[in-house]
Amino acid sequence: MKSIKENQLTNKTIYFLMILAMLSWGIAWTNAKLLNEYLNYYNLVFLRFLFGFLSILPFTLKKIKLIKNISNKSFINILSMGVLFFIYNYCFFKGTDLGKSGMGGVFVTTTNPLITLIIITIINKELKLNHFFGIVLGVIGGLIILDVFNLGISYLVDLKNIYFIFCSLIWGLMTVIMSYGQKEVDSLLYIMICYFCTTIISIFFISTNELFQLDIFNLKFLINFFLVSIGAMSFGTSIYIFSTPRLGPVKSSVFIFSVPFIAMSTAYFVLEEAITINVILGGLLSILAIYIVNKK
Repeated sequence: MKSIKENQLTNKTIYFLMILAMLSWGIAWTNAKLLNEYLNYYNLVFLRFLFGFLSILPFTLKKIKLIKNISNKSFINILSMGVLFFIYNYCFFKGTDLGKSGMGGVFVTTTNPLITLIIITIINKELKLNHFFGIVLGVIGGLIILDVFNLGISYLVDLKNIYFIFCSLIWGLMTVIMSYGQKEVDSLLYIMICYFCTTIISIFFISTNELFQLDIFNLKFLINFFLVSIGAMSFGTSIYIFSTPRLGPVKSSVFIFSVPFIAMSTAYFVLEEAITINVILGGLLSILAIYIVNKK
């Protein structure tokens, strides 16, 4: 009886941590838009991953010796993730700068699972009826979010929104690659090396003059940077990966559904970005699509 209660308490703790993780992900879209006032996209990517790497490093020191056991195949997987992390975050910062962070938070987080499903379906060459229905419903939801039916297809490929589309495509691909990569490598060690690779890659694109001119004592910058790097990456991503094998992929993915509403709410209160009916309706349809796909 005691072990059951301890197990229940453990699950409650994980649920609470997952809610905090999703909160950090949702807020990050607004934080990213505010950070664009201080640095260019490349410098933001560099600093985000540098501090993300440094914050995780202490927790992986005892596991570093395991790096020598990583196969060449896994190293290629990790390097691919490092490159994709760099591209994704560049699009993340540029998209929030040019477009609306609330819309980005809705569109990317509700379409990511659908894109992942499409990629996996192509790989496995198998598609169930409920998967097909869910994908169609999700695509419609995404189009409604972008208000394409009123603004036309040209709005979809507008520069302000194209970066959000890239984010969705890239993260869907990353999800598949990461699922294979972690079969042989410890999750935390895997993330730490990925962050390190992205940090090294971004060094070749940074502007040192801008970095040296940065006012590191600016409180607004420090708060938003902390939430984007330590909060959303080091904490949010790590908790999600830790919780997934314990709760199961379906239960864990349900928590992601809270991200769009957190992103919209944060953008509304902080940036005064309007919450339109098409964003709400499209987001709900996308959430329903993921539910249908995951339903047994």
